[in-house]
Amino acid sequence: MTAVDQLDLEIPRARIYGFLGPNGSGKSTTIRMLCGLLRPTAGSVQVLGHDATLEAEIVRRRIGYMTQRFSLYEDLSTDENLDFIAEIYGLPRREKQQRIGAARREYRLDDLRRQRAGTMSGGQRQRLALAAATLHRPELLLLDEPTSAVDPQSRREFWESLFDLVEAGTTILVSTHYMDEAERCHQLAILDRGRIAAEGAPKALMQAIDAAVIEVSCDQPRSAHHVLEDLDQVRSVTQLGSRLHILVDPTVSEPEALIRQRLRDAGLASQVERTAASLEDVFVAATRKPLEVAA
Repeated sequence: MTAVDQLDLEIPRARIYGFLGPNGSGKSTTIRMLCGLLRPTAGSVQVLGHDATLEAEIVRRRIGYMTQRFSLYEDLSTDENLDFIAEIYGLPRREKQQRIGAARREYRLDDLRRQRAGTMSGGQRQRLALAAATLHRPELLLLDEPTSAVDPQSRREFWESLFDLVEAGTTILVSTHYMDEAERCHQLAILDRGRIAAEGAPKALMQAIDAAVIEVSCDQPRSAHHVLEDLDQVRSVTQLGSRLHILVDPTVSEPEALIRQRLRDAGLASQVERTAASLEDVFVAATRKPLEVAA
């Protein structure tokens, strides 16, 4: 099975570029190849003008990498972890202390200097991991689902830190499963089976969705759901409380009329109207296409 299939990316500097895709779509594999941790079986990987396979050590010194799973030493304190990372990157002693002090202030770690990483909350570990990944001031920061184990407030604070890094000139590539995070990206690629199914700015993707988006309000949403999901022209039906969100094939000339008639035939009273697409709609429409069409 091919994990990443002829993926071609151009990521502008000082922007956040997001990866969105189902489990197994190739997000983590792509990031690991960019880090030089995996060797592609064909093609090449160019990162900041260097071959990530042949010049992996040069690339690693110019990038930062934060994994989904906390990867620092849990039996070391905040300061000990940061000091260790600084040593790995060969920072001079005076510069090392300056950068560690700046990182503690930036990521609110001053009160955690002597606390062991293994005793920290998810949000605290996240801040420590980001401080470590950016201690050497990388030009490119690679983040593999970095917020999967933290609460919503910590996630929002984390993204504020990312925008601060972008403002300072850092380019960020981040994979995520959260639609609200994907909407924060300047550019976004939706991956499916190792290939790009859709790419562009989130707003542009929502405006250009390859489906008609219909919303149904109904007193019997479960019954309506079962009636509509059997229609060949319907790509997906999602329930949102007492409402249904429906994606209809774009070749249908009057999708509202189609849905309205189907529900009327089933004896279900409803209100049917076209609505704007969400990023989740874009994701579903892109990843449910045949691969030849999505490429």
